Amino acid sequence: MNRLVISTLALLISFNSFSSSDEDIRFLEIVDSEWQRSIDENPLYASYMGDKSSNQDWPDLSEKSLRIRQKKTRDVLEKIKNIDTEKLSEENKLNHRLFLYNYERSVRGQQFDSHLLVFGQRGGIQLEHETAESLGFMSRQDYLDWIARLEKLPNYIEQHITLAKLGIERNVTAPKILMERVARQIELQLVDEPTDSPFFNVFETIPANIEDRSEIREKAIEVISEDVIPAYHKFRDFFIDEYLPASRTTIGVSDLPNGKAWYENLARYHTSTELMPDEIHQIGLSEVKRIRTEMNKIIERVGWEGTFDEFLNFLRTDPQFYFETGEELLQAYLATSKKLDPKIVPLFKVLPRMPYGIKPIPIESAPDTTTAYYMRPSADGSRAGYYYVNLYKPEVRPKYEIEVLSVHEAVPGHHLQIALAMEIENIPNFRKYSGYTAYVEGWGLYSESLGYDMGLYQDPYSEFGALTYDMWRAVRLVVDTGMHYKGWSREQAIEFFKENAAKTEQDIINEVDRYLIMPGQALAYKIGQLKIMELKKKSKESLGEKYDIKEFHHVILGEGALPLDILEEKVDQYIENNL
Repeated sequence: MNRLVISTLALLISFNSFSSSDEDIRFLEIVDSEWQRSIDENPLYASYMGDKSSNQDWPDLSEKSLRIRQKKTRDVLEKIKNIDTEKLSEENKLNHRLFLYNYERSVRGQQFDSHLLVFGQRGGIQLEHETAESLGFMSRQDYLDWIARLEKLPNYIEQHITLAKLGIERNVTAPKILMERVARQIELQLVDEPTDSPFFNVFETIPANIEDRSEIREKAIEVISEDVIPAYHKFRDFFIDEYLPASRTTIGVSDLPNGKAWYENLARYHTSTELMPDEIHQIGLSEVKRIRTEMNKIIERVGWEGTFDEFLNFLRTDPQFYFETGEELLQAYLATSKKLDPKIVPLFKVLPRMPYGIKPIPIESAPDTTTAYYMRPSADGSRAGYYYVNLYKPEVRPKYEIEVLSVHEAVPGHHLQIALAMEIENIPNFRKYSGYTAYVEGWGLYSESLGYDMGLYQDPYSEFGALTYDMWRAVRLVVDTGMHYKGWSREQAIEFFKENAAKTEQDIINEVDRYLIMPGQALAYKIGQLKIMELKKKSKESLGEKYDIKEFHHVILGEGALPLDILEEKVDQYIENNL
Protein backbone atom coordinates (compact mmCIF):
# COMPACT_ATOMS: atom_id res chain seq x y z
CA MET A 1 0.00 0.00 0.00
CA ASN A 2 0.96 3.61 -0.40
CA ARG A 3 3.63 4.28 2.19
CA LEU A 4 2.35 7.81 2.82
CA VAL A 5 -1.37 7.11 2.99
CA ILE A 6 -2.49 4.26 5.22
CA SER A 7 -4.82 1.66 3.71
CA THR A 8 -8.53 2.18 4.21
CA LEU A 9 -8.99 -1.34 5.53
CA ALA A 10 -6.31 -0.96 8.21
CA LEU A 11 -7.53 2.50 9.11
CA LEU A 12 -11.19 1.62 9.57
CA ILE A 13 -10.41 -1.50 11.53
CA SER A 14 -8.07 0.49 13.79
CA PHE A 15 -10.89 2.93 14.50
CA ASN A 16 -13.27 0.04 15.26
CA SER A 17 -15.71 1.83 12.97
CA PHE A 18 -17.36 -1.38 11.84
CA SER A 19 -17.62 -5.05 12.59
CA SER A 20 -15.37 -6.35 9.83
CA SER A 21 -17.47 -8.88 7.96
CA ASP A 22 -16.01 -10.82 5.05
CA GLU A 23 -17.95 -8.57 2.69
CA ASP A 24 -16.57 -5.44 4.35
CA ILE A 25 -13.04 -6.77 3.94
CA ARG A 26 -13.67 -7.80 0.34
CA PHE A 27 -15.03 -4.35 -0.48
CA LEU A 28 -12.23 -2.44 1.24
CA GLU A 29 -9.59 -4.56 -0.44
CA ILE A 30 -11.01 -3.39 -3.77
CA VAL A 31 -11.04 0.21 -2.54
CA ASP A 32 -7.43 0.01 -1.41
CA SER A 33 -6.30 -1.71 -4.59
CA GLU A 34 -7.97 0.95 -6.74
CA TRP A 35 -6.52 3.77 -4.66
CA GLN A 36 -3.06 2.33 -5.15
CA ARG A 37 -3.74 1.94 -8.88
CA SER A 38 -4.64 5.63 -9.11
CA ILE A 39 -1.29 6.45 -7.52
CA ASP A 40 0.71 4.00 -9.63
CA GLU A 41 -0.85 5.08 -12.92
CA ASN A 42 -0.27 8.78 -12.35
CA PRO A 43 3.19 9.63 -11.01
CA LEU A 44 2.37 13.35 -11.07
CA TYR A 45 -0.62 12.80 -8.81
CA ALA A 46 1.52 10.62 -6.57
CA SER A 47 4.11 13.39 -6.22
CA TYR A 48 1.38 15.94 -5.66
CA MET A 49 0.03 13.80 -2.82
CA GLY A 50 3.49 13.51 -1.28
CA ASP A 51 4.31 9.97 -2.45
CA LYS A 52 7.79 10.15 -4.00
CA SER A 53 8.06 6.53 -5.10
CA SER A 54 7.59 7.54 -8.77
CA ASN A 55 9.06 11.00 -8.44
CA GLN A 56 11.13 10.70 -11.62
CA ASP A 57 8.32 9.64 -13.94
CA TRP A 58 5.48 11.06 -16.04
CA PRO A 59 2.11 9.41 -16.67
CA ASP A 60 1.79 7.07 -19.64
CA LEU A 61 -0.50 8.87 -22.08
CA SER A 62 -0.44 6.30 -24.87
CA GLU A 63 -3.88 5.36 -26.13
CA LYS A 64 -3.04 1.68 -25.64
CA SER A 65 -2.41 2.27 -21.93
CA LEU A 66 -5.55 4.40 -21.70
CA ARG A 67 -7.67 1.57 -23.10
CA ILE A 68 -6.10 -0.89 -20.65
CA ARG A 69 -6.90 1.45 -17.77
CA GLN A 70 -10.46 1.87 -19.00
CA LYS A 71 -10.92 -1.90 -19.19
CA LYS A 72 -9.67 -2.26 -15.61
CA THR A 73 -12.19 0.34 -14.50
CA ARG A 74 -15.04 -1.57 -16.18
CA ASP A 75 -13.88 -4.79 -14.53
CA VAL A 76 -13.77 -3.15 -11.11
CA LEU A 77 -17.24 -1.74 -11.65
CA GLU A 78 -18.55 -5.26 -12.13
CA LYS A 79 -16.81 -6.41 -8.95
CA ILE A 80 -18.37 -3.52 -7.02
CA LYS A 81 -21.81 -4.34 -8.36
CA ASN A 82 -21.41 -7.89 -7.03
CA ILE A 83 -20.78 -6.77 -3.45
CA ASP A 84 -23.66 -7.73 -1.17
CA THR A 85 -24.40 -4.34 0.37
CA GLU A 86 -26.73 -5.86 2.98
CA LYS A 87 -23.67 -7.44 4.58
CA LEU A 88 -21.73 -4.16 4.77
CA SER A 89 -21.45 -1.93 7.82
CA GLU A 90 -23.46 1.30 7.77
CA GLU A 91 -20.27 3.26 7.06
CA ASN A 92 -19.36 1.01 4.17
CA LYS A 93 -22.83 1.16 2.69
CA LEU A 94 -22.17 4.86 2.07
CA ASN A 95 -18.61 4.18 0.93
CA HIS A 96 -19.91 1.56 -1.50
CA ARG A 97 -22.59 3.88 -2.80
CA LEU A 98 -20.04 6.63 -3.50
CA PHE A 99 -17.48 4.26 -4.98
CA LEU A 100 -20.12 2.76 -7.28
CA TYR A 101 -21.28 6.26 -8.28
CA ASN A 102 -17.73 7.26 -9.18
CA TYR A 103 -17.06 4.20 -11.29
CA GLU A 104 -20.40 4.33 -13.07
CA ARG A 105 -19.80 7.90 -14.16
CA SER A 106 -16.21 7.09 -15.12
CA VAL A 107 -17.36 4.24 -17.35
CA ARG A 108 -20.15 6.38 -18.79
CA GLY A 109 -17.53 8.91 -19.85
CA GLN A 110 -15.45 6.33 -21.73
CA GLN A 111 -17.64 6.68 -24.83
CA PHE A 112 -16.23 10.17 -25.44
CA ASP A 113 -12.73 10.90 -26.75
CA SER A 114 -11.84 13.55 -24.17
CA HIS A 115 -8.28 12.20 -23.98
CA LEU A 116 -7.67 13.54 -27.49
CA LEU A 117 -8.19 17.15 -26.35
CA VAL A 118 -4.68 17.37 -24.96
CA PHE A 119 -4.00 21.11 -25.19
CA GLY A 120 -5.46 24.04 -23.30
CA GLN A 121 -4.50 27.63 -22.55
CA ARG A 122 -4.93 27.21 -18.79
CA GLY A 123 -1.95 24.92 -18.40
CA GLY A 124 -0.58 21.73 -19.81
CA ILE A 125 2.48 20.50 -21.61
CA GLN A 126 3.44 23.96 -22.91
CA LEU A 127 3.60 25.20 -19.31
CA GLU A 128 4.82 21.98 -17.72
CA HIS A 129 7.35 23.87 -15.59
CA GLU A 130 4.40 24.90 -13.40
CA THR A 131 4.22 21.30 -12.17
CA ALA A 132 7.06 22.26 -9.84
CA GLU A 133 4.61 24.54 -7.98
CA SER A 134 2.92 21.45 -6.53
CA LEU A 135 6.07 19.53 -5.64
CA GLY A 136 8.01 19.63 -2.42
CA PHE A 137 11.69 20.55 -2.86
CA MET A 138 13.09 19.85 0.58
CA SER A 139 16.08 17.61 -0.14
CA ARG A 140 18.87 17.09 -2.62
CA GLN A 141 17.03 14.03 -3.94
CA ASP A 142 13.92 16.10 -4.69
CA TYR A 143 15.96 18.24 -7.09
CA LEU A 144 17.66 15.23 -8.64
CA ASP A 145 14.25 13.59 -9.11
CA TRP A 146 12.97 16.66 -10.95
CA ILE A 147 16.05 16.67 -13.20
CA ALA A 148 15.51 12.96 -13.95
CA ARG A 149 11.90 13.76 -14.79
CA LEU A 150 13.01 16.53 -17.14
CA GLU A 151 15.27 14.07 -18.95
CA LYS A 152 12.11 12.09 -19.75
CA LEU A 153 10.10 15.15 -20.74
CA PRO A 154 10.76 14.73 -24.51
CA ASN A 155 8.95 11.38 -24.50
CA TYR A 156 6.06 12.89 -22.54
CA ILE A 157 5.81 15.70 -25.09
CA GLU A 158 5.92 13.12 -27.89
CA GLN A 159 2.96 11.31 -26.34
CA HIS A 160 0.99 14.56 -26.41
CA ILE A 161 1.85 14.97 -30.09
CA THR A 162 0.75 11.41 -30.87
CA LEU A 163 -2.62 11.93 -29.18
CA ALA A 164 -3.07 15.25 -30.92
CA LYS A 165 -2.47 13.57 -34.29
CA LEU A 166 -5.15 11.02 -33.43
CA GLY A 167 -7.43 13.89 -32.55
CA ILE A 168 -6.87 15.42 -35.97
CA GLU A 169 -7.66 12.07 -37.63
CA ARG A 170 -10.89 11.68 -35.63
CA ASN A 171 -11.99 15.34 -35.91
CA VAL A 172 -11.59 15.88 -32.18
CA THR A 173 -9.61 19.11 -31.89
CA ALA A 174 -9.74 22.21 -29.71
CA PRO A 175 -11.05 25.61 -30.86
CA LYS A 176 -8.49 27.53 -32.89
CA ILE A 177 -9.08 30.75 -30.95
CA LEU A 178 -7.82 29.00 -27.81
CA MET A 179 -4.96 27.23 -29.55
CA GLU A 180 -3.62 30.61 -30.67
CA ARG A 181 -3.08 31.32 -26.97
CA VAL A 182 -1.27 28.00 -26.57
CA ALA A 183 0.97 28.87 -29.51
CA ARG A 184 2.04 32.04 -27.70
CA GLN A 185 2.70 30.09 -24.50
CA ILE A 186 4.95 27.59 -26.29
CA GLU A 187 7.20 30.48 -27.27
CA LEU A 188 8.00 31.02 -23.58
CA GLN A 189 9.96 27.76 -23.64
CA LEU A 190 12.08 28.58 -26.69
CA VAL A 191 14.90 30.44 -24.97
CA ASP A 192 18.52 30.68 -26.10
CA GLU A 193 20.01 30.31 -22.63
CA PRO A 194 18.92 27.42 -20.36
CA THR A 195 19.08 29.70 -17.32
CA ASP A 196 16.34 31.81 -18.95
CA SER A 197 14.05 28.79 -19.19
CA PRO A 198 11.03 28.71 -16.83
CA PHE A 199 12.22 25.21 -15.91
CA PHE A 200 15.32 26.71 -14.32
CA ASN A 201 13.28 28.83 -11.88
CA VAL A 202 13.18 26.11 -9.23
CA PHE A 203 16.98 25.82 -9.28
CA GLU A 204 17.67 29.52 -8.73
CA THR A 205 17.09 29.46 -4.98
CA ILE A 206 18.12 26.04 -3.72
CA PRO A 207 18.12 26.13 0.12
CA ALA A 208 21.53 26.54 1.73
CA ASN A 209 21.20 23.29 3.71
CA ILE A 210 21.23 21.22 0.51
CA GLU A 211 24.62 19.90 -0.56
CA ASP A 212 26.16 20.18 -4.04
CA ARG A 213 23.96 23.09 -5.12
CA SER A 214 26.37 24.05 -7.90
CA GLU A 215 26.47 20.48 -9.17
CA ILE A 216 22.66 20.32 -9.16
CA ARG A 217 22.41 23.57 -11.13
CA GLU A 218 24.99 22.42 -13.66
CA LYS A 219 23.11 19.19 -14.25
CA ALA A 220 19.84 21.12 -14.58
CA ILE A 221 21.40 23.46 -17.15
CA GLU A 222 22.66 20.48 -19.12
CA VAL A 223 19.28 18.70 -19.18
CA ILE A 224 17.32 21.86 -19.97
CA SER A 225 19.75 22.68 -22.79
CA GLU A 226 20.04 19.21 -24.33
CA ASP A 227 16.62 17.71 -23.66
CA VAL A 228 13.96 20.23 -22.67
CA ILE A 229 14.48 23.13 -25.06
CA PRO A 230 15.00 20.93 -28.18
CA ALA A 231 11.82 19.00 -27.30
CA TYR A 232 9.85 22.22 -27.17
CA HIS A 233 11.25 23.31 -30.53
CA LYS A 234 9.98 20.05 -32.00
CA PHE A 235 6.65 20.55 -30.26
CA ARG A 236 6.38 24.11 -31.59
CA ASP A 237 7.00 22.91 -35.15
CA PHE A 238 4.26 20.29 -34.87
CA PHE A 239 1.85 22.67 -33.21
CA ILE A 240 2.31 25.52 -35.70
CA ASP A 241 2.61 23.39 -38.83
CA GLU A 242 0.00 20.69 -38.12
CA TYR A 243 -2.22 21.18 -35.09
CA LEU A 244 -3.06 24.86 -35.26
CA PRO A 245 -4.15 24.68 -38.93
CA ALA A 246 -6.28 21.60 -38.10
CA SER A 247 -7.89 23.05 -34.98
CA ARG A 248 -11.54 23.86 -35.43
CA THR A 249 -13.17 27.20 -36.11
CA THR A 250 -16.23 26.18 -34.08
CA ILE A 251 -16.22 26.45 -30.29
CA GLY A 252 -18.83 24.19 -28.66
CA VAL A 253 -18.49 20.57 -27.59
CA SER A 254 -21.71 19.90 -29.49
CA ASP A 255 -19.74 20.48 -32.71
CA LEU A 256 -17.56 17.43 -31.98
CA PRO A 257 -18.54 13.85 -32.86
CA ASN A 258 -21.34 12.76 -30.51
CA GLY A 259 -21.06 16.25 -29.08
CA LYS A 260 -24.60 16.78 -27.78
CA ALA A 261 -24.46 13.59 -25.71
CA TRP A 262 -20.92 14.48 -24.65
CA TYR A 263 -22.03 17.79 -23.19
CA GLU A 264 -25.11 16.27 -21.56
CA ASN A 265 -22.79 13.81 -19.82
CA LEU A 266 -20.47 16.61 -18.72
CA ALA A 267 -23.42 18.49 -17.24
CA ARG A 268 -24.43 15.40 -15.26
CA TYR A 269 -20.83 14.75 -14.21
CA HIS A 270 -20.08 18.23 -12.90
CA THR A 271 -23.44 19.00 -11.28
CA SER A 272 -23.99 15.48 -9.85
CA THR A 273 -27.62 15.87 -10.96
CA GLU A 274 -29.79 14.70 -13.85
CA LEU A 275 -30.40 18.28 -15.02
CA MET A 276 -30.33 18.74 -18.78
CA PRO A 277 -28.44 21.68 -20.35
CA ASP A 278 -31.67 23.45 -21.36
CA GLU A 279 -32.91 23.30 -17.75
CA ILE A 280 -29.59 24.65 -16.47
CA HIS A 281 -29.74 27.46 -19.04
CA GLN A 282 -33.14 28.53 -17.69
CA ILE A 283 -31.95 28.38 -14.08
CA GLY A 284 -29.12 30.70 -15.12
CA LEU A 285 -31.47 33.20 -16.74
CA SER A 286 -33.67 33.22 -13.65
CA GLU A 287 -30.69 33.81 -11.35
CA VAL A 288 -29.36 36.60 -13.57
CA LYS A 289 -32.73 38.35 -13.29
CA ARG A 290 -32.85 37.93 -9.49
CA ILE A 291 -29.32 39.18 -8.89
CA ARG A 292 -29.81 42.09 -11.29
CA THR A 293 -32.66 43.30 -9.06
CA GLU A 294 -30.34 43.20 -6.01
CA MET A 295 -27.67 45.10 -7.93
CA ASN A 296 -30.11 47.83 -8.87
CA LYS A 297 -30.94 48.36 -5.20
CA ILE A 298 -27.27 49.12 -4.45
CA ILE A 299 -27.00 51.41 -7.47
CA GLU A 300 -29.93 53.38 -6.06
CA ARG A 301 -28.30 53.47 -2.60
CA VAL A 302 -25.11 55.07 -3.91
CA GLY A 303 -27.12 57.69 -5.78
CA TRP A 304 -26.02 56.73 -9.28
CA GLU A 305 -28.01 58.67 -11.84
CA GLY A 306 -26.90 56.93 -15.01
CA THR A 307 -27.83 53.59 -16.54
CA PHE A 308 -26.84 50.13 -15.34
CA ASP A 309 -24.33 49.81 -18.20
CA GLU A 310 -22.82 53.17 -17.32
CA PHE A 311 -22.43 52.07 -13.70
CA LEU A 312 -20.63 48.92 -14.76
CA ASN A 313 -18.35 50.98 -16.98
CA PHE A 314 -17.68 53.31 -14.03
CA LEU A 315 -16.62 50.32 -11.93
CA ARG A 316 -14.39 48.98 -14.72
CA THR A 317 -12.62 52.27 -15.43
CA ASP A 318 -12.47 54.52 -12.36
CA PRO A 319 -8.92 54.47 -10.87
CA GLN A 320 -10.25 54.56 -7.29
CA PHE A 321 -11.16 50.86 -7.63
CA TYR A 322 -7.72 49.64 -8.71
CA PHE A 323 -4.15 49.39 -7.44
CA GLU A 324 -1.30 50.64 -9.58
CA THR A 325 1.11 47.77 -8.90
CA GLY A 326 0.95 44.02 -8.46
CA GLU A 327 2.74 44.33 -5.12
CA GLU A 328 0.00 46.61 -3.74
CA LEU A 329 -2.59 44.11 -4.93
CA LEU A 330 -0.74 41.21 -3.29
CA GLN A 331 -0.50 43.09 0.00
CA ALA A 332 -4.26 43.72 -0.09
CA TYR A 333 -4.91 40.00 -0.55
CA LEU A 334 -2.58 39.19 2.34
CA ALA A 335 -4.25 41.72 4.63
CA THR A 336 -7.73 40.47 3.74
CA SER A 337 -6.84 36.84 4.39
CA LYS A 338 -5.36 37.71 7.77
CA LYS A 339 -8.61 39.49 8.61
CA LEU A 340 -10.76 36.50 7.62
CA ASP A 341 -9.23 33.85 9.87
CA PRO A 342 -10.68 34.99 13.22
CA LYS A 343 -14.07 35.80 11.66
CA ILE A 344 -14.83 32.18 10.76
CA VAL A 345 -14.66 30.90 14.36
CA PRO A 346 -18.33 31.67 15.23
CA LEU A 347 -19.53 29.79 12.14
CA PHE A 348 -17.80 26.42 12.43
CA LYS A 349 -17.67 23.62 14.95
CA VAL A 350 -14.36 22.24 13.61
CA LEU A 351 -11.57 24.13 11.85
CA PRO A 352 -8.72 22.56 9.84
CA ARG A 353 -5.28 22.15 11.39
CA MET A 354 -3.48 22.69 8.08
CA PRO A 355 -2.65 26.35 7.30
CA TYR A 356 -2.75 28.04 3.91
CA GLY A 357 -0.61 30.66 2.21
CA ILE A 358 -0.93 33.10 -0.68
CA LYS A 359 1.18 33.04 -3.84
CA PRO A 360 1.10 34.96 -7.11
CA ILE A 361 0.00 32.94 -10.15
CA PRO A 362 3.13 32.23 -12.25
CA ILE A 363 3.70 35.06 -14.69
CA GLU A 364 3.92 32.71 -17.68
CA SER A 365 0.28 31.63 -17.35
CA ALA A 366 -1.20 34.69 -15.61
CA PRO A 367 -2.28 36.50 -18.82
CA ASP A 368 -4.38 33.53 -19.93
CA THR A 369 -5.93 32.40 -16.67
CA THR A 370 -8.53 33.62 -14.22
CA THR A 371 -8.37 35.83 -11.16
CA ALA A 372 -7.38 33.17 -8.63
CA TYR A 373 -7.35 29.47 -7.82
CA TYR A 374 -6.61 27.18 -4.88
CA MET A 375 -4.12 24.34 -4.54
CA ARG A 376 -4.85 21.90 -1.74
CA PRO A 377 -2.22 20.63 0.75
CA SER A 378 -0.26 17.46 0.08
CA ALA A 379 -1.53 14.30 1.73
CA ASP A 380 1.66 13.82 3.74
CA GLY A 381 1.42 17.30 5.28
CA SER A 382 4.67 18.51 3.72
CA ARG A 383 2.99 21.29 1.71
CA ALA A 384 0.31 23.68 2.96
CA GLY A 385 -2.68 24.76 0.91
CA TYR A 386 -2.13 27.77 -1.35
CA TYR A 387 -4.42 30.49 -2.60
CA TYR A 388 -2.98 31.71 -5.91
CA VAL A 389 -3.84 35.26 -7.00
CA ASN A 390 -3.42 36.89 -10.40
CA LEU A 391 -1.26 40.02 -10.26
CA TYR A 392 -1.05 40.47 -14.04
CA LYS A 393 -2.44 43.87 -15.04
CA PRO A 394 -3.54 45.11 -11.59
CA GLU A 395 -5.48 47.84 -13.39
CA VAL A 396 -8.09 45.18 -14.30
CA ARG A 397 -8.30 43.59 -10.80
CA PRO A 398 -10.88 45.58 -8.76
CA LYS A 399 -10.43 46.20 -5.05
CA TYR A 400 -14.10 45.41 -4.46
CA GLU A 401 -13.52 41.78 -5.50
CA ILE A 402 -10.80 41.01 -2.97
CA GLU A 403 -13.01 40.10 0.00
CA VAL A 404 -15.46 37.93 -1.89
CA LEU A 405 -12.72 36.18 -3.84
CA SER A 406 -10.79 35.42 -0.66
CA VAL A 407 -13.73 33.88 1.18
CA HIS A 408 -14.27 31.63 -1.85
CA GLU A 409 -10.70 30.45 -2.41
CA ALA A 410 -9.34 30.46 1.15
CA VAL A 411 -11.62 30.48 4.21
CA PRO A 412 -14.36 29.62 4.75
CA GLY A 413 -14.26 28.38 1.14
CA HIS A 414 -11.94 25.92 -0.56
CA HIS A 415 -9.15 25.70 1.99
CA LEU A 416 -11.44 25.13 4.95
CA GLN A 417 -13.56 22.53 3.15
CA ILE A 418 -10.76 20.62 1.43
CA ALA A 419 -8.35 20.66 4.39
CA LEU A 420 -11.12 19.46 6.71
CA ALA A 421 -11.97 16.59 4.36
CA MET A 422 -8.32 15.55 4.26
CA GLU A 423 -8.27 15.46 8.06
CA ILE A 424 -11.32 13.20 8.51
CA GLU A 425 -9.94 10.06 10.10
CA ASN A 426 -12.46 7.33 9.33
CA ILE A 427 -13.25 7.64 5.62
CA PRO A 428 -11.48 6.00 2.66
CA ASN A 429 -8.75 7.79 0.76
CA PHE A 430 -10.89 8.22 -2.34
CA ARG A 431 -13.23 10.37 -0.24
CA LYS A 432 -10.50 12.30 1.54
CA TYR A 433 -8.63 13.35 -1.58
CA SER A 434 -11.22 13.67 -4.33
CA GLY A 435 -14.55 15.38 -4.67
CA TYR A 436 -17.59 16.32 -6.69
CA THR A 437 -17.42 19.60 -8.56
CA ALA A 438 -20.91 20.73 -7.57
CA TYR A 439 -20.16 20.13 -3.89
CA VAL A 440 -16.66 21.63 -3.84
CA GLU A 441 -17.42 24.67 -5.98
CA GLY A 442 -20.94 24.96 -4.61
CA TRP A 443 -19.41 25.26 -1.14
CA GLY A 444 -16.97 27.87 -2.41
CA LEU A 445 -19.79 29.97 -3.84
CA TYR A 446 -21.98 29.44 -0.77
CA SER A 447 -19.05 30.66 1.33
CA GLU A 448 -19.24 34.00 -0.42
CA SER A 449 -22.66 34.51 1.19
CA LEU A 450 -21.04 33.90 4.59
CA GLY A 451 -19.13 37.13 4.05
CA TYR A 452 -22.27 38.88 5.32
CA ASP A 453 -22.25 36.75 8.51
CA MET A 454 -18.57 37.59 8.95
CA GLY A 455 -19.20 41.33 8.80
CA LEU A 456 -17.58 41.83 5.40
CA TYR A 457 -19.01 43.82 2.49
CA GLN A 458 -19.58 46.92 4.65
CA ASP A 459 -18.84 49.24 1.75
CA PRO A 460 -21.64 49.31 -0.88
CA TYR A 461 -19.05 48.70 -3.61
CA SER A 462 -17.73 45.66 -1.74
CA GLU A 463 -21.33 44.44 -1.45
CA PHE A 464 -21.75 45.04 -5.17
CA GLY A 465 -18.56 43.04 -5.66
CA ALA A 466 -20.15 40.12 -3.80
CA LEU A 467 -23.21 40.37 -6.04
CA THR A 468 -20.92 40.61 -9.07
CA TYR A 469 -19.38 37.27 -8.13
CA ASP A 470 -22.81 35.72 -7.64
CA MET A 471 -23.88 37.15 -11.01
CA TRP A 472 -20.67 35.83 -12.56
CA ARG A 473 -21.67 32.25 -11.62
CA ALA A 474 -25.24 32.77 -12.81
CA VAL A 475 -23.95 34.07 -16.13
CA ARG A 476 -21.82 30.92 -16.38
CA LEU A 477 -24.91 28.74 -16.50
CA VAL A 478 -26.21 30.75 -19.43
CA VAL A 479 -23.05 31.13 -21.51
CA ASP A 480 -21.59 27.65 -20.89
CA THR A 481 -24.79 25.95 -22.01
CA GLY A 482 -25.21 28.60 -24.67
CA MET A 483 -21.85 27.98 -26.34
CA HIS A 484 -21.67 24.23 -25.89
CA TYR A 485 -25.30 23.25 -26.46
CA LYS A 486 -27.38 26.05 -27.94
CA GLY A 487 -25.14 27.35 -30.71
CA TRP A 488 -24.02 30.62 -29.14
CA SER A 489 -20.95 32.35 -30.54
CA ARG A 490 -18.02 33.34 -28.35
CA GLU A 491 -18.83 37.01 -29.04
CA GLN A 492 -22.44 36.48 -27.95
CA ALA A 493 -21.24 34.97 -24.68
CA ILE A 494 -18.81 37.84 -24.04
CA GLU A 495 -21.52 40.44 -24.67
CA PHE A 496 -24.02 38.71 -22.37
CA PHE A 497 -21.34 38.62 -19.67
CA LYS A 498 -20.49 42.32 -20.11
CA GLU A 499 -24.15 43.30 -19.99
CA ASN A 500 -24.71 41.71 -16.60
CA ALA A 501 -21.48 41.64 -14.56
CA ALA A 502 -18.97 44.26 -13.50
CA LYS A 503 -16.05 42.00 -14.30
CA THR A 504 -13.42 43.73 -16.42
CA GLU A 505 -13.14 42.83 -20.09
CA GLN A 506 -9.81 41.04 -19.53
CA ASP A 507 -11.44 38.79 -16.94
CA ILE A 508 -14.57 38.26 -19.00
CA ILE A 509 -12.66 37.10 -22.08
CA ASN A 510 -10.46 34.79 -19.99
CA GLU A 511 -13.56 33.43 -18.28
CA VAL A 512 -15.42 32.72 -21.50
CA ASP A 513 -12.33 31.01 -22.92
CA ARG A 514 -12.07 28.98 -19.73
CA TYR A 515 -15.60 27.67 -20.28
CA LEU A 516 -14.63 26.71 -23.82
CA ILE A 517 -11.65 24.63 -22.73
CA MET A 518 -13.38 23.17 -19.63
CA PRO A 519 -16.93 22.49 -20.86
CA GLY A 520 -19.51 21.89 -18.15
CA GLN A 521 -17.23 22.56 -15.18
CA ALA A 522 -18.60 26.08 -14.72
CA LEU A 523 -22.13 24.72 -14.27
CA ALA A 524 -21.23 23.23 -10.90
CA TYR A 525 -20.81 26.44 -8.88
CA LYS A 526 -24.29 27.88 -9.01
CA ILE A 527 -26.07 24.49 -9.03
CA GLY A 528 -24.14 23.45 -5.91
CA GLN A 529 -24.65 26.79 -4.19
CA LEU A 530 -28.40 26.78 -4.84
CA LYS A 531 -28.69 23.31 -3.30
CA ILE A 532 -26.74 24.26 -0.16
CA MET A 533 -28.79 27.46 0.21
CA GLU A 534 -31.98 25.42 -0.22
CA LEU A 535 -30.85 22.96 2.47
CA LYS A 536 -29.95 25.82 4.80
CA LYS A 537 -33.38 27.38 4.35
CA LYS A 538 -35.06 24.00 4.95
CA SER A 539 -33.02 23.49 8.13
CA LYS A 540 -33.85 26.94 9.48
CA GLU A 541 -37.56 26.62 8.78
CA SER A 542 -37.82 23.06 10.12
CA LEU A 543 -35.75 23.50 13.27
CA GLY A 544 -36.63 27.07 14.23
CA GLU A 545 -34.88 27.95 17.50
CA LYS A 546 -33.05 24.62 17.42
CA TYR A 547 -31.21 25.66 14.26
CA ASP A 548 -27.48 26.20 14.84
CA ILE A 549 -25.33 27.39 11.96
CA LYS A 550 -22.28 25.61 13.39
CA GLU A 551 -24.17 22.31 13.43
CA PHE A 552 -25.54 22.87 9.94
CA HIS A 553 -22.06 23.51 8.58
CA HIS A 554 -20.76 20.45 10.41
CA VAL A 555 -23.38 18.31 8.66
CA ILE A 556 -22.45 19.79 5.27
CA LEU A 557 -18.69 19.39 5.80
CA GLY A 558 -18.41 16.50 8.24
CA GLU A 559 -18.23 13.62 5.76
CA GLY A 560 -16.22 15.24 2.99
CA ALA A 561 -17.51 15.91 -0.52
CA LEU A 562 -20.78 14.25 -1.52
CA PRO A 563 -23.03 14.23 -4.60
CA LEU A 564 -25.87 16.70 -4.07
CA ASP A 565 -28.63 14.11 -3.66
CA ILE A 566 -26.70 12.29 -0.92
CA LEU A 567 -25.89 15.62 0.74
CA GLU A 568 -29.60 16.37 0.85
CA GLU A 569 -30.27 13.00 2.48
CA LYS A 570 -27.70 13.83 5.17
CA VAL A 571 -29.33 17.18 5.91
CA ASP A 572 -32.81 15.63 6.00
CA GLN A 573 -31.53 13.10 8.54
CA TYR A 574 -29.97 15.93 10.60
CA ILE A 575 -33.31 17.75 10.63
CA GLU A 576 -35.21 14.62 11.62
CA ASN A 577 -32.76 13.87 14.44
CA ASN A 578 -33.15 17.35 15.91
CA LEU A 579 -36.89 17.89 15.69
